[in-house]
Amino acid sequence: MFAIVDIETTGSHASANGITEIAVILHNGKEIEGRYSTLVNPQAPIQKYVQALTGITDAMVADAPLFSAVAQHVFNLLKDRIFVAHNVNFDYSFIKHHLQKEGYTLNVPKLCTIRLARKIFPKLPKYGLETICRELDIVNYNKHRAMGDAQATAELFNMLLANDKSGELKKMMKGRNAEQYLPPNLDINKVGNLPFVPGVYYFYNEKGKVIYVGKAKNLKKRVTSHFSNNKPTKQKQEFLKEIYDIKYEMCSSEFIAALFESIEIKRLWPKYNKSQKTFEHRYGIYLYEDVKGYLRLGIDKKRKYLQPLMAFNYFADAHRVLWRLVREFDLKPELCFLSKQELKEFPETIAYNQQVRNAVESLKTELQTYLLHDGESNYILIENGTFYGMGVIDDDVLSGDLEFIKSQLHPFPENELIRTAVKNYADRYPERVKVLKAS
Repeated sequence: MFAIVDIETTGSHASANGITEIAVILHNGKEIEGRYSTLVNPQAPIQKYVQALTGITDAMVADAPLFSAVAQHVFNLLKDRIFVAHNVNFDYSFIKHHLQKEGYTLNVPKLCTIRLARKIFPKLPKYGLETICRELDIVNYNKHRAMGDAQATAELFNMLLANDKSGELKKMMKGRNAEQYLPPNLDINKVGNLPFVPGVYYFYNEKGKVIYVGKAKNLKKRVTSHFSNNKPTKQKQEFLKEIYDIKYEMCSSEFIAALFESIEIKRLWPKYNKSQKTFEHRYGIYLYEDVKGYLRLGIDKKRKYLQPLMAFNYFADAHRVLWRLVREFDLKPELCFLSKQELKEFPETIAYNQQVRNAVESLKTELQTYLLHDGESNYILIENGTFYGMGVIDDDVLSGDLEFIKSQLHPFPENELIRTAVKNYADRYPERVKVLKAS
């Protein structure tokens, strides 16, 4: 027993939008048993572009019933049937959300005619309702209206049933089939073939662009968790609609996956990644020689193509360290940009520059060079306190010099998350740290 459903709405997600029209066609698996449709007053203005698309205006719904008035009838139509729709998660999320607001809990099996059509008619150019109707000669007399689209979906459903030679419908409806919860445009094999290992995964849109990057201790489990609930939020609904493909990179450990995820987010800047997409205005202590021949230390924002002697997350930290160097090595605050007063007496250049060099050397002793093992097969190289890169290297390479070790690793750009993660990991597993001699 099926209920073929289509709705028109004021927007793309249920949590902040209303239903303007609903149509339900009852189908017993052989033929249509009944029809129901009504306009609905969403109690909110309908956006102009939505009015242009559907033809439903504010005036048309002004005297229509509220959803609360039809909720019980809609629930009774759906409660004992399989919920069928073209891109079922969209329609289901709206109706479930608005029924729940009225005290009705909808929990019925779902069937997506997009996913079923992909299996039974695999050679269609696209699977939007308009394209399918054109390719299969289904006439939709009232496009973008609930009953028009529901009737077209019902005709498509009849064709799917008639051409289902390998029992695809039964397979999709067997038990709690995970396919019911997948994005409509994602091939189930892309999920089914995921390995149960740590790694980084990528979601792609229709144009082949990465829209999300994630890390996982278990790739299969983590990816499927994205689809295990159907939240009615705008971000969730738009996110699922845009996913067309999944790719992944296996990693030796969850720790390596976390580092690689951070690298890839900074590199790709995916649309749906919110965390880590910040520009880091870190600070550094820099060394340069002025026009009078004095070596000078100063604090500045971290520059892309200049390597600081030491980097800091906060200006105050850099300020504190530089003042310590001034005191310990008798440097002039005026020559370190720590005082706005003019220097009354300049020191002898050669002797002062040596004091600055001594201060620089003291900083270098604080910045170790070491390899960090991840407990599996990867090594991470920290050179002079800065993340260099990582990779798999053989034991005999470990006895080589630093430049040879670097040649065996893949260099990656450093960022704040990687810096913090590596430091915390090294502190937690000191036995996995191999101190090296800096070049």
